[in-house]
Amino acid sequence: MANFFLSIGSNLGDREANIQKAISLLNLHSKIKVLQVSSIIETKPYGYIDQPDFLNGAILIETELSPSKLLTELQKIERKLKRKQKIRWGPRTIDLDILFYDDLVIEKDGLKIPHPELHKRIFVLQPLSELAKDFVHPILQESIASLLGKLENNQV
Repeated sequence: MANFFLSIGSNLGDREANIQKAISLLNLHSKIKVLQVSSIIETKPYGYIDQPDFLNGAILIETELSPSKLLTELQKIERKLKRKQKIRWGPRTIDLDILFYDDLVIEKDGLKIPHPELHKRIFVLQPLSELAKDFVHPILQESIASLLGKLENNQV
């Protein structure tokens, strides 16, 4: 069994209900166990800013699925919750991303772990720090708390 950290977000429809449904669908999967969920925070959009504010959080799961199979399952949940991406970083009912897979570094089949942009996104680091402030990013060799501190102090 492996531990994965995920990010979750929503800015269309009933944002809170979308997040709760996604977490429930993760828990209903026979090979996924949700271990922890961070607080859900409201954040401004990133990238494409002409859209509603997001609700964002982080999730720690345990699974026997490979990273690519987990990604497939996350995409199924997104489709089930009617995610349609028309604009990069645009509005969506749900967004599920793999942030970390234990302390491994993976780059294959269109999958990059750790998530290549997570250290630039306060809306990812803030909830993640609740679950894993001392976790060390395997490439940057800095803790989540340190990365968050740099962003909060505009040092990135």
